[in-house]
Amino acid sequence: MTRATFSDAVDIAAYRAAVFDLDGVVTRTAELHALAWKTMFDAFLAERASREGTPFVPFDLQVDYLTYVDGKPRAQGVESFLVSRGIVLEPGLPADPPGCETHCGLGTRKNDLFLRLLDQKGIALYESTLVLIRRLRAAGLRTALVTSSENGAKMLEQAGIAELFDARVDGSDALRLGLLGKPHPDVFDAALQALSIPASQAIAVEDALSGVASAAAAGYALVIGIDRSGQLGAQMRGQGANIVVPDLQELKLFEPLPAAHLPDALESLDVVLGNSMSQHTPCLFLDYDGTLTDIADRPEQAVLQPSVRALLGELSAWIPVAIVSGRDRESLERLVGLPQLAYAGSHGFDIRGPDGLWQHPDALTACAVLDKAQRQLQQAIGEIPGVLVERKRFAIAVHYRLVSAEEVDRVRMAAANTVRHSATSLRLTCGKCVVELRPSLEWSKGDAVRWLCERLAADVIPLYLGDDETDEDAFRVMPSLGGWGIRVGDGKVGTYASHRLATPAAVEKFLESLLERFGRMTAGGRASAC
Repeated sequence: MTRATFSDAVDIAAYRAAVFDLDGVVTRTAELHALAWKTMFDAFLAERASREGTPFVPFDLQVDYLTYVDGKPRAQGVESFLVSRGIVLEPGLPADPPGCETHCGLGTRKNDLFLRLLDQKGIALYESTLVLIRRLRAAGLRTALVTSSENGAKMLEQAGIAELFDARVDGSDALRLGLLGKPHPDVFDAALQALSIPASQAIAVEDALSGVASAAAAGYALVIGIDRSGQLGAQMRGQGANIVVPDLQELKLFEPLPAAHLPDALESLDVVLGNSMSQHTPCLFLDYDGTLTDIADRPEQAVLQPSVRALLGELSAWIPVAIVSGRDRESLERLVGLPQLAYAGSHGFDIRGPDGLWQHPDALTACAVLDKAQRQLQQAIGEIPGVLVERKRFAIAVHYRLVSAEEVDRVRMAAANTVRHSATSLRLTCGKCVVELRPSLEWSKGDAVRWLCERLAADVIPLYLGDDETDEDAFRVMPSLGGWGIRVGDGKVGTYASHRLATPAAVEKFLESLLERFGRMTAGGRASAC
């Protein structure tokens, strides 16, 4: 089966620092730089052609800018481009005025044009980059800025983002320290020295080929290339980029952070689905309690609203839809009432998918151990008011939402003791006012999702919505599957999801928006159902 290829996820915990280029990465000023270069070079080339009686060939923004100028110090960029046209000028000195026909003089002329454009248009920022920087800093990483521009400090102050960086190495610093410009490693080396972090623990983010080569030459453990034009991906990888994305909002991070720091999935639906629906099939996985329904005091009180059931039914006509829950599969199927969906009960030990019924063979042998554990729990805590010992086929859930605060520790201790007496046959997991005893097997909701993805469609993009600790097992595998995890509920919890929704009501709106998206598709783009 052919599967889609996606960029690897970034495990934030593996790094201690991240170093960002400025123009085209943090600020939307690359266009202004390119326009200033073109204006300067076209005027120079036109005057030279008129003087020498040769054809005027203008500066090409797509070829000349990206190949010879982008990311390099001004004088170096001037020299690189002129050499490509067979033009030889004196290097000059940094103090050369804009009227001098030297590398430095033409560079000064370009800078004057850039500053004029900057004053006219102001500094726009890439919000996705700022979100990433703040997320990395919240996770404890130090951040630095490198830029070939001598205006780096001024631009950071003008944009009001200087406080986001612990260190800065710009063109002025490079001149003062005698650093070679990109693609040499000097500026990226200097940034790490300022941060006191080794390259083996650092991330670099660049949008220019010369910058990618510079960071790779400096030995950065991870080099991320931003290919906003969609034309440089292969070249960036050839220069040493480990990951290439069109924008940093496409970067998948692998590190638990408070869900409140994550973007809202409803507002980011186009980002989540991307532009790949014609090549890949979105596949929807949803937990039940706390995701499709509000958390109830007792399991039988969590009833699916008819409007949500209708949405799931309509979506299943377009894409594969699966319910993945700690509940028993048979109970789950009755509660949802949509036989065309796939169901994974008991945290994935019991699955009804497109190929029929599958149950984990080793889990079947654990049923006798669970029977004994159930009896022990009933004897130990069965008389406690409010406690509910819920036996499932492949698990035992001990609910204590209605138990008095004084008795909660006793309930948890009894569950832990029962697991300890099982001689490693069982393991204990925790959720919202519930502890659960499960077979001690290397199998989880994440494994169930992976298993289903391999059987539901050839090229799938899984979207997993869940609200509890056991759903983190699924969120962890989303990056490797090219998918997205969406955490529902409390924004204070740490999560491996990439997006969040506040409540089950927001989940319903998300499903409505998803269905509307498919309703706009042509019949030729219709995805396969389960």
